[in-house]
Amino acid sequence: MLHPDRLFPSDPTQRAIARRLYGEVSALPIISPHGHTDPSWFAKDEAFPDPASLFVKPDHYAFRMLYSQGIPLEQLGVPRKDGGETSTDSRAIWRLLASNWHLFRGTPTSMWLTHAFETVFGVTERLSAASADRIYDQIEECLRKPEFRPRALFERFNLEVLATTESPLDTLEHHKAIRESGWKGRVITAFRPDPVVDPEFEGFRENLAELARITGKDTTTWDGYLAALADRRLYFKSYGATSTDHGHPTAATADLPRAEAETLFDIVRRGSATAEEAELFRAQMLTEMARMSLEDGLVMQIHPGSFRNHNTMLFERFGRDKGADIPSGTEYVRALKPLLDRFGNERDLTIILFTLDEDSYSRELAPLAGHYPALRVGPAWWFHDSPEGMRRYREMITETAGFYNTVGFNDDTRAFCSIPARHDVSRRVDCSFLARLVAEHRMEEDEAADLAVDLAYRLAKTAYKL
Repeated sequence: MLHPDRLFPSDPTQRAIARRLYGEVSALPIISPHGHTDPSWFAKDEAFPDPASLFVKPDHYAFRMLYSQGIPLEQLGVPRKDGGETSTDSRAIWRLLASNWHLFRGTPTSMWLTHAFETVFGVTERLSAASADRIYDQIEECLRKPEFRPRALFERFNLEVLATTESPLDTLEHHKAIRESGWKGRVITAFRPDPVVDPEFEGFRENLAELARITGKDTTTWDGYLAALADRRLYFKSYGATSTDHGHPTAATADLPRAEAETLFDIVRRGSATAEEAELFRAQMLTEMARMSLEDGLVMQIHPGSFRNHNTMLFERFGRDKGADIPSGTEYVRALKPLLDRFGNERDLTIILFTLDEDSYSRELAPLAGHYPALRVGPAWWFHDSPEGMRRYREMITETAGFYNTVGFNDDTRAFCSIPARHDVSRRVDCSFLARLVAEHRMEEDEAADLAVDLAYRLAKTAYKL
C-alpha cells in the first residue's frame, strides 16, 4: 500500500534528487522531543490490549473525524468523566473505524495509520468493512507477542529519545519506574504548568493547594508560589526533562512591577479574577517561566492559538483533549514584546514558538525568530502537521528565518505507532522541498544532503538539549 515515492515531487528531476536526499535520512534515529504518549506504557511494558485501544481510543485525530460524522464517542470506547457507559467491545469499535475508512481519504491520519498497519503489523490490504475482522485478527495476534510490547516497539522504531508531557502535580511515578527497571530506552518528561498557572483551568485553586502540599511551599504568597514552581521544575529535570510546554490561549506576555504581580496573584488565587485579569496573569507567568528557564536551562515551548474544549457538551461529558480544540488567530509581535524586552537577546535561552495561525508564519514568526537570539520557530503543528502544511511552513518561514532558526520536527502525538510515520512524512516533505532548491540551482546537492540530516535529526537534538 505504501508507494516508495510517496510525497516526492512528480517532476522527474526533482524526484530523483529527493530520492537521494531521503536515502541520507530515512534510517536516522528518531528524536521525539515533544509529545503526549503515556509513560505507563514503558514503565509497565504490558501488551497493548487490542487494536482499538492502540489505534482509536487514544487518538483524537481518528475519533474526531468519526464524531464529525455523527458517531458518538461512547460507541468508540472513549471513557466518560462520570464513569458512564461506553463501548467495551473493541472489535465493534474497530469495525466502526473500518466501515468509515473512506472518511480519511487524503488526510494525514490515513497516511499515518496505513504506514503503521503495513510497516509494524504487516497488513497489506486496505482497511474496509470487508477486511476489518481479518486485519483486527492479524494485529491482535501480533500484540500477543513480546516483540510488540511498548519497549520492544520503542527499540524497533529506532527511537533515540521520547519526551512525554506531565502536569507539575504529577508524581512522575512511571518515569521513576522506568529508571529503576534498568531498561535503556530513554523516555523523559516535560513540564506542563498550565494547571497551576492558568486561573481558568478547572480546579485551579485546588491545584495550588496540592502544589503547596507536594513542595512544602506557601503558595498563598507570590514568593512561595514562584518558589514552588521552581522546585517542581528541578524535580522534573531530575527525571530527564529538558523542556517546558505552555498551552496558553494567546501569546500575550507581561512584565509587571512586583507589587502589581503580587496583587494580581492574590486576586487569582482567591478565584475572583475577571477574564481580563486571568489573561494578564497568564501573560505575566510566561515571562516568569522565561526567567526560570534562563536560570535552570529548560527549553521553553509556547503553544498558543487553540480555542480549547470548544464543544462544551463534549468537555463536560468526556473532559479535555477530545478533538474539540479549534485554531484561532494569534498575534505575536506586540504580544511577546514585554518578554522579549527582558529576555529576547539572551543567547542562553531558547523559546520555541508554535502557531495554529499560518498567517503569522511570514508576517510575524519568521521575522521574530530571524532576529532575536532567544527565539526559534517550532515545526508545523497539529492541524498543519500534514504534507501540505509542512510545505507551506517551509515556503513561508525559510526565506526570512532560514533553516537554522527552526528546530527540526516533533510529532506531538498520543498515538505511539504513528511516531515513525509522522517522522517519515516530515523527512520526505523536507527532502522534496530541498530537491526543488537543488533543481532550481539555489543550493548544491551536498549542502542539501547535510541540511536534510539537520532537519531530520540534529536540529531537534540541539534545540531541545538532547
